[in-house]
Amino acid sequence: QVLDFGWPDLHTPALEKICSICKAMDTWLNAAARNVVVLHNKGNRGRLGVVVAAYMHYSNISASANQALDRFAMKRFYEDKVVPVGQPSQKRYIHYFSGLLSGSIKMNNKPLFLHHVIMHGIPNFESKGGCRPFLKIYQAMQPVYTSGI
Repeated sequence: QVLDFGWPDLHTPALEKICSICKAMDTWLNAAARNVVVLHNKGNRGRLGVVVAAYMHYSNISASANQALDRFAMKRFYEDKVVPVGQPSQKRYIHYFSGLLSGSIKMNNKPLFLHHVIMHGIPNFESKGGCRPFLKIYQAMQPVYTSGI
């Protein structure tokens, strides 16, 4: 049985997708003692870390999001084949998922409206100082708006 839960490279999966992946993995593993799950992705392996850490917490292998992240990091240290969950957005989504599991966070199905973006201070990204920011907005992983620079 093969399931494709793909999402764009360099993005953390949406919470709905993390929920679907964990449920599918749990259903498959509990269906028969001999069943195993094999995860595969192209590109950024840290994305798999999000899925593995989320499932460890979902299945109560780890009691908390932090414990799941720590266990995953230790496994990576011992085997040096698995990339740790290192990006702040990836770690944040593990904590969001933990909030869903505990009931402290609820999914919001109502539309959200972005009215403005405020930047306090100017980041210094360019050699002469400053930056040229732009805004790209996604809806359901599809870009719906890109501002000018």
